[in-house]
Amino acid sequence: MKHFTALAVALAALGAVDINPIDIKEWPVPWERTRPRDPYVGPDGKVWFVGQQGDYAAYFVPATGEFKRYELEPGTGPHNLIVDRDGFVWYAGNRNAHIGRLNPADGSIEKIPMPDPAARDPHTLVFDQRGHIWFTMQGSNMLGRLTIATRKVDLIRVPTPNARPYGIWIDSKGIPWAVLFGTNKIATVDPQTLQLKEIALPRPETRPRRIAITSDDKIWYVDYAGGYVGRYDPATGEVREWPAPSGRESRPYAMQVDDKDRIWFVETGPNPNQFVGFDTKSQKVFSVTSIPSGAGAVRHMYYHRPAQEIWFGTDTNYIGRAKLP
Repeated sequence: MKHFTALAVALAALGAVDINPIDIKEWPVPWERTRPRDPYVGPDGKVWFVGQQGDYAAYFVPATGEFKRYELEPGTGPHNLIVDRDGFVWYAGNRNAHIGRLNPADGSIEKIPMPDPAARDPHTLVFDQRGHIWFTMQGSNMLGRLTIATRKVDLIRVPTPNARPYGIWIDSKGIPWAVLFGTNKIATVDPQTLQLKEIALPRPETRPRRIAITSDDKIWYVDYAGGYVGRYDPATGEVREWPAPSGRESRPYAMQVDDKDRIWFVETGPNPNQFVGFDTKSQKVFSVTSIPSGAGAVRHMYYHRPAQEIWFGTDTNYIGRAKLP
């Protein structure tokens, strides 16, 4: 695996050259200016996504180019979706305080409201291993847990004011971890007691926005404000950080990890956005690829292990696929 020289890093930071680029393909979404985002590959291979500014959920079939749209209630502002093993689509009603379950067979929607009016903005959803959906609520300053079997919603308040819970992930033990974008903190919740613990990162100016967990249960994050990729080790409490290729202008946002424990993230500061690969074993950036559409911003991504692909949506109204080496 090739790694960067100092000159290559400098050139990549200037947006002057791609380094060890990967294959990225994009498809224009037929509904203009709807901010397609947060794709997720369902069990039948359809790529589902939401139109945050279009109040819809939709799927895309890569083999045929087909798009199909399902209308959501006006004002839903869907922020994220995930697809279960049975093909049901769960989405975050970010602007009208619910989690929805879409049945693609007939288009019917079950709405699960939040049990407290203060919990107004479900944000990012993730399945755990026990049949729950954990989620963040940025403006409400909460995390939540939906027990799918009973539809019961538990809410967990974050003690730090304006912490802005954002990205969320589940470790191998079924423990949720989230980043608090309004602070320099990471949070975790005990699934048994629902007690929340905050962990401060060393630099006060750090603003972690997305999170990923490698196979050794180390917690990785991107610092949107400072332009770093960081790692927190829950076993030792150690925090380490590495600068993104574009440095303070990086604005790293969407983030994923593959089955080789490589971190992939998108620098949204450069134009075009840069799709970056970081090897957690050698602790070096090894790939930078310009996103053809420019992207505007890539906010969240999905790693589809069977095909070794990462799927993403762009503010330039595309659905994109990155083929991993």
